[in-house]
Amino acid sequence: MEFKGKSVLVTGAGGFIGSHLVEALVSEGCRIRAFVHYNSFNRWGWLDTLSPEVMENVDVFTGDIADGNGVRTAMKDCEIVFHLAALIGIPFSYHSPASYVQTNMIGTLNVLQAARDLEVERTLVTSTSEVYGTALYAPINEKHPRQGQSPYSATKIAADALAESFWKSFELPVTIVRPFNTFGPRQSARAVIPTIITQLLNKLPEIRLGSLHPTRDFVYVKDTARGFIELARSEETLGREVNIATCQEVSIGQLAEKLVERLAPDTRIVAEDQRVRPSKSEVERLLGDNELITRLTRWKPAYTFEDGLDETIVWFSKGENLKQYKAGIYNV
Repeated sequence: MEFKGKSVLVTGAGGFIGSHLVEALVSEGCRIRAFVHYNSFNRWGWLDTLSPEVMENVDVFTGDIADGNGVRTAMKDCEIVFHLAALIGIPFSYHSPASYVQTNMIGTLNVLQAARDLEVERTLVTSTSEVYGTALYAPINEKHPRQGQSPYSATKIAADALAESFWKSFELPVTIVRPFNTFGPRQSARAVIPTIITQLLNKLPEIRLGSLHPTRDFVYVKDTARGFIELARSEETLGREVNIATCQEVSIGQLAEKLVERLAPDTRIVAEDQRVRPSKSEVERLLGDNELITRLTRWKPAYTFEDGLDETIVWFSKGENLKQYKAGIYNV
């Protein structure tokens, strides 16, 4: 698929991955409609920090992904839809699961129905490696069973199933994009890498984390954004669910030690009870298999984990960026 000149809708465009995807799509020559969550301050999330050169190619639409009329209005005249809007914090899903049903399930249904009615050329629905739960085997390929170990992951499993059903029932040209643990500049402090870096840069005497033994497959955000584009470019990915992963894993404890060594070698690492997931809900191991995406597309990771960490540290080290984070509290 040729992207230049295409009209593209990105839902969740003001978020972490969404804002990086907007930048990447603009560089491809796309005309972007950016769907961001309505708020009375008229703030557009991380889009507010993008350059004027990028934003002159972006039409911002404010709404609520759970409102079908707003979704349909935003999607009119768009040829490609990247659906990233979601509630993603796992701890928050423990006490507010209904909001996850509305955003992740109803929101995805709204996108799929509008895409079908408006005959959108391609729709890409964002999944998550959390749908796999703790690895029953590794590396985890797309045939791995789904395990709803949190209300968040359960709603994403349901959203994926809806997307699959629209492909099989209506031949909607849809692809389910399943990134593993994306990290990089602009990520929220509910994620582990920003949690560690912001605590260290604020020179706290100790960094407080949850469980230290689980492992994750970390993908740098620019690689994730490029993965979305390559999956949309390929006709071979229609009707499929596809991992974006590096085939490498690191434990949270190892990650913390690596960052402590780089930024503040005398800092203690403390496991704090309130940050620990319920035992049956903790995903103990995530290690992704990327054979499918590398076979069906031109994608492969361009960044090593170390290179990605370097860029992330540089971004957080800038005062105007760091001050936006509340490092001394538990961000859910």
